[in-house]
Amino acid sequence: MKTTRKQKPTKSFAEVVGAALRRAGKVARKTARDHGTPIYFWRDGKVVAEKP
Repeated sequence: MKTTRKQKPTKSFAEVVGAALRRAGKVARKTARDHGTPIYFWRDGKVVAEKP
């Protein structure tokens, strides 16, 4: 007799992508901190460099 497994509800594509981007940002900040380089990002329509 076969047993049935309950499937876990899958996350939406947007949730998975959002989590991946947060992980990538965390790694990028750590790498910049280790090497003493600034991080560039958009703020108020301009590119801004900040020390992590």
